[in-house]
Amino acid sequence: MLAAAQTSLQRVADQIANTERRIQINAYAAGTQETVSAARRLALSRALNVRSYLIEQGVRSTRIDVRAIGLPEDTGPADRVDILLLTP
Repeated sequence: MLAAAQTSLQRVADQIANTERRIQINAYAAGTQETVSAARRLALSRALNVRSYLIEQGVRSTRIDVRAIGLPEDTGPADRVDILLLTP
């Protein structure tokens, strides 16, 4: 994992580790309509890596929802992981 990503994830973990907040991890991966399945598998792998890191930092697994979306439908970067803080 890149140092910049770890720094960002550490900030998220610090903010929610001792709260009842829930988060949703949405992971995306580049691909084509012919490689949708491969993109979803790659996105799932990314999401699970983020989830594992957050758990190691003290975030309870029961407060993390994971979504492997695969190909993005928006104009954001194709290869990314978004973390959403959900309202309690």
